[in-house]
Amino acid sequence: MISIKQLSLCVVFVLAGTGTAWSVGVTYEGTEGPGVGKHLVFVTGDEEYRSEEGMPQLAKILAVHHGFTCTVLFAINKETGEIDPVTLDNIPGLEALDGADLMVLFTRFRELPDSQMKHIVDFTNSGKPIIALRTATHPFNYIKNLDSPYAKYTWNNKDKAFKGGFGRQILGETWVSHYGHHGVESTRGEILPEMKAHPIVQGCEDIWGPTDVYTIRKLTGDSQPLVRGIVLTGMNPDDPAHTEKTTKHPIAWIKSHTGDSGKVSRVFTTTMGTSQDFNSEGLRRLLVNAVYWGVGLEEQIPARSKVDIVGDYAPTPFGFGAHKKGLKPEDHALK
Repeated sequence: MISIKQLSLCVVFVLAGTGTAWSVGVTYEGTEGPGVGKHLVFVTGDEEYRSEEGMPQLAKILAVHHGFTCTVLFAINKETGEIDPVTLDNIPGLEALDGADLMVLFTRFRELPDSQMKHIVDFTNSGKPIIALRTATHPFNYIKNLDSPYAKYTWNNKDKAFKGGFGRQILGETWVSHYGHHGVESTRGEILPEMKAHPIVQGCEDIWGPTDVYTIRKLTGDSQPLVRGIVLTGMNPDDPAHTEKTTKHPIAWIKSHTGDSGKVSRVFTTTMGTSQDFNSEGLRRLLVNAVYWGVGLEEQIPARSKVDIVGDYAPTPFGFGAHKKGLKPEDHALK
């Protein structure tokens, strides 16, 4: 039987000079599986798609079933120490990235202080792998500190040298628009025929989620689409495909990114990822497989990676202002 040690990652967060130490993240330390010895850091913070719920569940799956050590960081209210996706300028604990083997990024329109953003950018330039979900195509939005050395990472950067910011330059695309009708038309994932032998898509026959298909103009660099999205007419997995919205935009792809260090990172991006999407076994397996591929363990991906839900999981529907209030990172510890 696999055991797991639950730890809270504590970072001193000073409130009004009191020196109060708050837990700003949670770490699940796996003890058995191919991932033992690998540390994954999940950076969350979006107001709409409940990354603060979905990412702890994915981290638990990777720790319990596969042995990875997983640290999940959150947007934290500076006054209460509570998880608060609406706090756009504070994700404490990012120092954990300095020794991480892989970063999972799921943020939306953050404007972090330079001292925090530095850890994300340093990791991005390190040659280590990156997994990005949904709004990570538009993860940063600098509107106040335009003189920051990191302002170029903003999602709609117009500078030709770094057009489209972090999303387009590093992941392959930035935010463009909704293609499916948001909240009305769900997404069925279809593996590209020529990519069916790729290790990331093994066992991912059934991918579905209530999030809609994003518009993708043209992926940058050496991007290779793995899965494309079929727009369904409703919010149920058995709803028929839309007969007018027939363009199958990529919803999962891989690429490489060469950072300022000259080192090359493996990158996997999916535009799916709301907490409800994780009810899809196929999507969970896609992401677990992507982690294996990212850290160079693709030869150990089985035909069907184990992705059983760990503990209770009742995800909150996506939407602004819908996040659960009053929670702290330790509330996500395994019970």
